[in-house]
Amino acid sequence: MPTPQTLDTDFVRQQFPYPPNLAFFENAGSTLVPYSVIDRVSAYMRECQVQPGADYPPSADAKTRMDEALELMRKMINAEPGEVMIGISTSMNIYLLAQALRPGFKPGDEIIVTNLDHEANNGAWRRLAEFGVTIREWRVNPDSADLHIDDLDTLLTDRTRLVCFSQTSNITGSINDVAGITRRVHAAGALVCVDAVAYAPHRHIDVKALDVDFYVFSPYKLYGPHLGLLYGKKQHLLEAKGQNHFFISEENTALKLNPGGPNHELTCGLSGIGDYFNALHAHHFPGANQDVFERFGQCFELIAAHEQTLAQRFIEYAKCVPGLRIIGRAEASLERRVATFSFVVEGRDSRDIEAAAIRRNLAIRSGDFYARRLIDDLGLARHHGVVRASMVHYNTEEEVERLIDCLQEIL
Repeated sequence: MPTPQTLDTDFVRQQFPYPPNLAFFENAGSTLVPYSVIDRVSAYMRECQVQPGADYPPSADAKTRMDEALELMRKMINAEPGEVMIGISTSMNIYLLAQALRPGFKPGDEIIVTNLDHEANNGAWRRLAEFGVTIREWRVNPDSADLHIDDLDTLLTDRTRLVCFSQTSNITGSINDVAGITRRVHAAGALVCVDAVAYAPHRHIDVKALDVDFYVFSPYKLYGPHLGLLYGKKQHLLEAKGQNHFFISEENTALKLNPGGPNHELTCGLSGIGDYFNALHAHHFPGANQDVFERFGQCFELIAAHEQTLAQRFIEYAKCVPGLRIIGRAEASLERRVATFSFVVEGRDSRDIEAAAIRRNLAIRSGDFYARRLIDDLGLARHHGVVRASMVHYNTEEEVERLIDCLQEIL
């Protein structure tokens, strides 16, 4: 039995249908799902694939399963009842949120966005310029590819209503100080909308500690089905204008921003994330008696430590390769980055590096990864984007060595 400080990757790998012979480093695009998620989706479709919410048994059972999944997501991130909505994707959730908040903005009000973020937390807000909202851009430092908080201070004004930024960039892997940024924004009288899609697979989430107003991530990048999760402080969701059918109550925060409602079977699949983390916790902390939030927290401590080991080895290698440039922080730090690495090689087309790696059974990708503004502003389009290798806790040190051996051979 492993000590509580060590992740048992053999146990972890047994929980996933891991592709044979493939070293999977495309986790920032979508993580694999454990068998528990597959089982939950399959069980719903076998046993209660009916319209939920009626009194006959399969329908009542369907609603119970969906409610339990929503409750798990709420407890996992330390949210209150009525503060979590499950939608079809993060991009759609933010688009609907932008439209829901639009009536509260006046011409001349200001929204701050970044050139770092995935377009999900960019485009929907920028489109509000059509209605008279002023869009201001918080730009990364071109040398570090980081957002500097002092630059935000120069953008905040008494007209600022909302600041939209990511907790972790899906390109640089850098972790932004969400709590610190949020304090500054709140002091200026504005709200925040934080994209945590690239953060959620790697670290535990506590929305109350962060004090964020809106917070989004994609469960399919957190070992779950292809869905998006939107958190909002209850008072903000109540004030937002409903985007669903006219007869959906403005008090119904789980449905008012969710036209058509959530996908039934995939929502039930979210409970499989809890099943997996319960198994992971029971294996590493036998006999422990923690609540849902604490169990996730302890598991993520193991996950973060394991991923830091993987990150350190890759960074050590990358620093020694002439012409290879890691985009963002070239350091393995629990506080400052996750194990998502994007890089370019001088004189090489990123697409060629991707193709060569795939021929050697390594799953990596190249491109802009929907962070087109950052790729363009950092001058990386000439490489046809970056090469990205992203690691999570089911990756092993041996797989990182395979990645390094591959790069040594082709670069």
